[in-house]
Amino acid sequence: MTIHWCGTGLSAVPGLRRLLTEGQPLVVWNQTIEAAAAVVGDLAPDIRRYDAQELASALRPGDVVVSMLPSDMHTGLARLAVRCRAHFVCSSYATPELRALDGAARAAGVSVVAEMGLDPGIDHMMAHDLVAAYRASPAYDVTNAISFTSFCGGIPAQANAFRYKFSWSPLGVLKALCAPSRSIRHFTELAVARPWDAVTRIDAPLPVPETFEVYPNRDSLPFMAEYGFDPAWRIKDFVRGTIRPLGWADAWAPVFAELETLNGAEGDARLRDLSDDLWAKNAYAPGEPDRTVLLVALKAERDGAVVWHQSWALDATGDMRGSAMARLVSGPAAMAAESLLLREFPAGVHGVPADLRLIARWLGQVQPLAQYLARRDHLQVDRRTPSSASSSEMPSAFSPSSR
Repeated sequence: MTIHWCGTGLSAVPGLRRLLTEGQPLVVWNQTIEAAAAVVGDLAPDIRRYDAQELASALRPGDVVVSMLPSDMHTGLARLAVRCRAHFVCSSYATPELRALDGAARAAGVSVVAEMGLDPGIDHMMAHDLVAAYRASPAYDVTNAISFTSFCGGIPAQANAFRYKFSWSPLGVLKALCAPSRSIRHFTELAVARPWDAVTRIDAPLPVPETFEVYPNRDSLPFMAEYGFDPAWRIKDFVRGTIRPLGWADAWAPVFAELETLNGAEGDARLRDLSDDLWAKNAYAPGEPDRTVLLVALKAERDGAVVWHQSWALDATGDMRGSAMARLVSGPAAMAAESLLLREFPAGVHGVPADLRLIARWLGQVQPLAQYLARRDHLQVDRRTPSSASSSEMPSAFSPSSR
């Protein structure tokens, strides 16, 4: 069986190079052979110009297609893979169009795996791990009040006045800011039309404590079922959102004011102009390191007192292996491709499964991709002196470490 890796853009290369280094049978497909050769030509013996018909001719039953192409191309490529009885992987959200392939994938005996990236992806792994640990704990009680938070963001490693930098076109970030979100705050559904109206702060459990600004993103509510929440649980807070450096909301106030005026076709044109302007002024310089932070936490309370509280924290910075974002987006996609070769996914359309054996292995493989990764029991931290608090960072199914 062969892995067909499609796309060698900014977020694709570290995971691809890992598979090539391990000697996995692999064909690289890219819009231009020259661009692919420039980043993986030292390792990849087979680089081809991407063409859907050529790819279809090359696919064999049981092969794996990894799409690191633009997200609007995923569904078409997944259909092609299923038609050829090949598996499919991408790092983007499982859209309704992608989920509609479930019946065809089952009939073909293949897996379509989405949300194997950073967010979505690694955040899902952490959530499944925490929910399983809570369910297995003596503190578990269906009447407890549950709070779940998951925040992720790419931010500058070196502070700047704008509190942000762009690795690629800002258009995606701007469109996300124009999209409404749903979450739960203090037992009540919170619907937000403009994310900047719901900015709060969070203290990150990192080796050097740090405070970030966060806001809800997209529709969080369907993920309660995906993470295995019991419908009978009392949900106090549930939010999946975005991390930004402290001071971000103030620095972006002029951008928010501009977004509030956009409307119709003229607004779309102005959005592109705004994107181009931000890209010209706030792009990463060549070789400039980026930073990625991911914080996932689950807390249970009974009669107003915390009875269980654990979290995962990840902090990564760009280095000679590539940007932090690229490592953490392409790494899980490569992990999924390897798992498909080992037939570790059932047929059908999936996100990250709740298989704790797979999650333990994947989080272990994520560890070297970040400078810091740890799971913490906050009740143990609270009971210890500050000087010994670091010893409460505890393993899940592997032993994380700070590096």
